[in-house]
Amino acid sequence: MTLTACVITPVQWRTSPTPWVDITWMSITNMYYEIGPTGVVTDGYISRIPRNMFFGGASGIAQTRAPFASDTAAVREVLAAIGGPTRVQIVLSGHSHFDHSLDTPAWSRLTGARIVGPRTTCLQAEALDVPAARCRTVVGGERINIADGVTMRVVRWNHSGDPAVNPEQHNPLELTTVPRRDPATGGLRAGVTEDYPNGGGSRAFLFTVEAPGGRYSWFFQNTASPVDLDQPIVVDGLNYGAPIDNLKMAMNDAGLTSVDLWIGSAGQSIAALVLPVLKPKAFLPVHWDDFYGAFKAGVSTPYSDAAVEVMLRNAGVQLVQPAQYMDKWRLDASGIRAVPNDAVKRALGFTR
Repeated sequence: MTLTACVITPVQWRTSPTPWVDITWMSITNMYYEIGPTGVVTDGYISRIPRNMFFGGASGIAQTRAPFASDTAAVREVLAAIGGPTRVQIVLSGHSHFDHSLDTPAWSRLTGARIVGPRTTCLQAEALDVPAARCRTVVGGERINIADGVTMRVVRWNHSGDPAVNPEQHNPLELTTVPRRDPATGGLRAGVTEDYPNGGGSRAFLFTVEAPGGRYSWFFQNTASPVDLDQPIVVDGLNYGAPIDNLKMAMNDAGLTSVDLWIGSAGQSIAALVLPVLKPKAFLPVHWDDFYGAFKAGVSTPYSDAAVEVMLRNAGVQLVQPAQYMDKWRLDASGIRAVPNDAVKRALGFTR
């Protein structure tokens, strides 16, 4: 694979380089980046489907007992809390499982934001009334300018699990046609063998910002598997390269030997493979919370992974430890620090 350059945003979205990015964790792998006036959401899954509505496959989430539509009112409430429709211009889809992309079309419909992600996410969005032209399919290797001085490199990645254990969840699979909505509910079937396969594995995103106060960078991935992170991803006969090699290529293209922040879904085995490549200064863990329970219930127990914490400490990496949904941090060339987000939390009923 080779990196290719493109611009996905209209001229009016482009901005002057900003000295920092504000990063809000909105649950699971739902992030909100404020890069000056440019707002970027990843995934955006605010709706919740109860665990008992899934069945089948080794994963237990292959199929659903009924179709589901987005809780658009819930997405609208979160959008209002962060400032309204004008605050989001781009929605990124890391992969296309229900707990990542179910609400991606709702964010786009409510804001007019462009979607960037797997072909599967674009087909889901088209089924849910997002114009096809508003979603850009990325396969990995793209170098995208999203604002003046802000570059995003798309890294073809893999999904958690093991082909020998839960192939229906792990193995790379894309939709080939627009799925058919249920006429009664207007929703789709959320199972990973139904309308929400993983989208050919996953897409990760490497951001670099050429800021007046100095360059800074961060890497986001919302899933990973150690069993084949070093093995090529092949979908429909096309070889998309090994994820860890794709990451090395993106780092090299960006001229990076280290990133300022790694935002990731990673246990000990993934950290052991990725830390030596990224050499991050800080790590923000995601996808450790309950993605079946109600969003408004918030987090009952903060993040804790003793093995990963030891690895980070030994590598001199700062752990950025989330405590509650809508926790917020500011990243710039000098590092990352927590910033208050009290008004947003109050609007959504979070007391800490």
